[in-house]
Amino acid sequence: MSKGNNAGVGSTGIYNVKELGMAKTLLLGFQHTFAMFGATVLVPILTGLSVSTTLLMAGLGTLLFHLITGGKVPAFLGSSFAFLGGYAAVAPLENGVADPKQLAYASGGVVIAGLVYLVVAGLIKLFGAKKVMRFFPPVVTGPIIIAIGLTLAPSALNNCDTNWIIALVAIIIIIVCNIWGKGMIKIIPIMLGILGAYVVALIMGEVDFTTVKEAAWVGIPLNSANFAKFNVNAIITIIPISLATMMEHIGDISAISATTNRNYIANPGLHRTLLGDGLATSMSALFGGPANTTYGENTGVLALSKVYDPLVMRIAAVIAIILSFCPKFAAIVSSMPAAVVGGASLVLYGMISAIGMRNVVENKVDFIKSRNLIIAAIILVCALGIEYKDNPGVSFSIGEFNIEFSGLAVAAIAGILLNAILPGKDYEFNTDVTDNEE
Repeated sequence: MSKGNNAGVGSTGIYNVKELGMAKTLLLGFQHTFAMFGATVLVPILTGLSVSTTLLMAGLGTLLFHLITGGKVPAFLGSSFAFLGGYAAVAPLENGVADPKQLAYASGGVVIAGLVYLVVAGLIKLFGAKKVMRFFPPVVTGPIIIAIGLTLAPSALNNCDTNWIIALVAIIIIIVCNIWGKGMIKIIPIMLGILGAYVVALIMGEVDFTTVKEAAWVGIPLNSANFAKFNVNAIITIIPISLATMMEHIGDISAISATTNRNYIANPGLHRTLLGDGLATSMSALFGGPANTTYGENTGVLALSKVYDPLVMRIAAVIAIILSFCPKFAAIVSSMPAAVVGGASLVLYGMISAIGMRNVVENKVDFIKSRNLIIAAIILVCALGIEYKDNPGVSFSIGEFNIEFSGLAVAAIAGILLNAILPGKDYEFNTDVTDNEE
């Protein structure tokens, strides 16, 4: 793409949102905040962490990520689901409540896990992305991206199952606005879908305002009692998860690159994106928030809206920070029926998988070759098969410590190893960064 298309509306998207005006830009920021909100607050609900702290750290983590990456990557960092198993192992819920002391130790383990990113980022900086990325060609990252969307799909369907009428309202509004909408309506289909479905839920009496009435208007999102504490057992239990989440990070950055037609792995560099993600995770956990990760939901919004300016993500981050100081707003959004979130998620998660398919097609992965077919097959079967029903993953013990890998982690590791071992590699990582330059 020419430099002339980097400002304003290009042939494939909007790269300079300022030309839309302040009001529309703020709306776009709110859309990304809404897109991440349901999944982001679900992690603290499932682990016992603070919702307000989670919002604050999502915002601060996103801003830190943008600072480290030079503000070039349109990514939002929200709560990572990959670490749920680690939290459950160290601080299991009893009657819906986690032991605060054990929860603090789990946070300490996540702090150290985030620092592992720094080590890998250093290796990439030392040896170069090209040498490292030969282990992550499109035949590996494409199916991983597809698997990310498909493994998230059951949660969307489960939410839709609570009330399909409301879910279908969200889905229909999103599709209609995105396909037939004009101007701003076409750009913010997710927000319109969520708001429309929420109104229908209100009319149907599906919204419970009890917690909203009890919540205060202003509150401090941090509590020193939730700050991280460190324990060797917790660290050993949680730290292996970082190996999987780094692979997911590469898949997410590949998805964002494919969506925006920009090579972010080359510029600002995979070492910078990993560094930003890792530091954001460590910072969040240090203050009692969950691990952060580049968010697939927001990548789905990018694909639908075709607005690729990273400024929108930073606006969404500031909105999240402001909202973290308002418990009443958090209660209002938390009152959103699961079916509303499910309807929007159904579209967004599908978009993630579709982006993975596009990544494979655009890079001309040759599936006539048996090696490529085998790699893709093993990745998809491991990711989807191991996550089937209530299977928590693959676990093994080292001494008295039990370590567990999710299906996606096993799939990523298997794909990387097969690609490294099997003969016939034909992929050359492209370090051309001209599309990213100002």
